[in-house]
Amino acid sequence: MQNNMIDLPIRGVSINWDKIDRQSYLRNIDAIKNMEHLDFNKRITMFVGENGSGKSTLLEAIAVNYGFNPEGGTRNYNFSTYDSHSGLCDAIRLTKGISKPGWGYFLRAESFYNVATAEEIYSREDPYGRRQMFHEHSHGESFLQLAQTSFKGHGIYLLDEPEAALSPQRQLTLLLEIVNCAKEDSQFIMVTHSPILLGIPDAEILSFDDGPIHAIDYEDTQSYQITKMFLDNKDELLRRLLTEDGE
Repeated sequence: MQNNMIDLPIRGVSINWDKIDRQSYLRNIDAIKNMEHLDFNKRITMFVGENGSGKSTLLEAIAVNYGFNPEGGTRNYNFSTYDSHSGLCDAIRLTKGISKPGWGYFLRAESFYNVATAEEIYSREDPYGRRQMFHEHSHGESFLQLAQTSFKGHGIYLLDEPEAALSPQRQLTLLLEIVNCAKEDSQFIMVTHSPILLGIPDAEILSFDDGPIHAIDYEDTQSYQITKMFLDNKDELLRRLLTEDGE
């Protein structure tokens, strides 16, 4: 896969397996265990796959290697509540574009509370008195607010399951924010299970299921297929599931 059409902040990622311990669990992740290089071809790239398929592991490694705090935030953030990231970040090399992004953010659902706390603390030092008070709002509201205030043009954004805190309606709002920001020459690399976010037009969807990472169509994602199956055959599907569970 080659991305000769547009200049992206992160054009690709390579893994140097000589830097990874022979006993590391990373060598047992089917999607990446034989990966040497992966290109990014679009301004919006989605990682999809079953839990444990390596999506968040690779995204986190990209984020940390690029200079982001492992728990999230901007490249200026320096805090840690629990050091849990893998050693993959030290074994990868990022292929970067010519133009440098003016802004960036690593946003992950699982550590959002810690990032929101850091945002409030850092905002106390804002010379213009612009205080951020994310904890005064619901989890979903503050998550969306942080995304809306952090997304800017000419940036790089890495998102790990951003739908986790959001209702379907708020996911549509986030979708619009992402699309509009990408139109202003920003790049998004995102892990998601959301059939709503996966529907973003012209995004590249990379599957971590069934062997090495590969591009797939929206309609071939499990998120789409299972959601469609449930909506089209809810009663029959539930009857089968509940009958099997009761046997």
